[in-house]
Amino acid sequence: MTSKTTSLEKKWILYDVGNSAFTLLVSTIMPIYFNFLADNAHISETNYLAFWGYATSLATIITAILGPILGTASDFKGWKKKLFMIALLIGALGCILLGFTSSWLWFLCLFVIAKSAYSLSLVFYDSMLTDITAPERMDNVSAKGYAWGYIGSCIPFVGSLILVLFYEQFHLTMETAMSLCFLLIALWWLLLSVPLILGYHQTYYLEKENHYVKASFLRLKNIFVDLKKNPKVLFFLIAFFFYIDGVYTIIDMATAYGTALGLDTTGLLLALLLTQIVAFPAALIFGKLSSSIENTKLIKICIFAYFLIALYGITLQQQYQFWILAVGVGIFQGAIQSLSRSYYAKIIPANRSGEYFGLYDICGKGASFMGTTLVSFISQVTGMMNIGVGSLAIMFFIGFVFFKKTEKLHL
Repeated sequence: MTSKTTSLEKKWILYDVGNSAFTLLVSTIMPIYFNFLADNAHISETNYLAFWGYATSLATIITAILGPILGTASDFKGWKKKLFMIALLIGALGCILLGFTSSWLWFLCLFVIAKSAYSLSLVFYDSMLTDITAPERMDNVSAKGYAWGYIGSCIPFVGSLILVLFYEQFHLTMETAMSLCFLLIALWWLLLSVPLILGYHQTYYLEKENHYVKASFLRLKNIFVDLKKNPKVLFFLIAFFFYIDGVYTIIDMATAYGTALGLDTTGLLLALLLTQIVAFPAALIFGKLSSSIENTKLIKICIFAYFLIALYGITLQQQYQFWILAVGVGIFQGAIQSLSRSYYAKIIPANRSGEYFGLYDICGKGASFMGTTLVSFISQVTGMMNIGVGSLAIMFFIGFVFFKKTEKLHL
């Protein structure tokens, strides 16, 4: 097995570098700007966190509904790249438009559209993994995607951070600085997508049919029948549903949580930048380890680590604790995402990857509405945000139990 990254693999990895900038924007600067808009509208801190959580939940529900349908359609010859480009353009345009609204409600509406399109683009992107590399290279290539995504996204993020923190020195208003941030991120995302768009060709596909929509829904119906015959995939999806829910909830709400606790904004942003920097070597290390250690063992280590991180979140009160949390998340974030993606790609039919990754996204980004809604609901009912964060430990425990069952099953 060659260790050299191929040209097509590099182009695929490059898209992770591009889209990760949007992910970092959503988890850092965007909730801070929404807090600014909400404060101007005299919305309380608890309701601010709740509204942000509900908007995130709505975006993931939309993804959960459309992901399997469009993912199934993308398996037909010539469709995967087209659907990928449509989702990419809608997401990038939505990102740009976010900078041109001063209404907190319109901001949330545009956020839901942009985040939904971004998540749908990942359904097609993740399913491309079976086309761009060999099964024995999937763990390493998937890890490189996340690793370079983390470190590469820091480039536009640092530029955005400078604009946000020093906008007065540049004689800009907060609104103008934010508009430039969103534009910068969208352009970065679009430009780094071009090599993959030009170089990707769908290798595994189903032949075209006369009635795409009808055929897609029939295949979507059949996949649930197939899952009964393939318990390994079924149990993995259940496990993934729970543990990745907690992971994405932490990613989506970390800055909003810290801001609501009254922690220093600059410190929060720098701590989350540290997460990206730590995640870069950590993801590469786990990718290398997967060649000598079974990736199932590595995934279990990551799930248990996140269980401890969730419990640690209950005690979060001081700035230094948030920095410790940021480092812990950085070590395991890329690993659990990349290893899960490559493990799943190896246990599903290659010519139905779009169909299966549509389900994967339901159980992943589409399922994270449970965590965000749980945190939001408990925060409003009890007035104690720490309890909501700590309850995510239950998600990791259930995920660990089901993943153990997955290990014992054969394809």
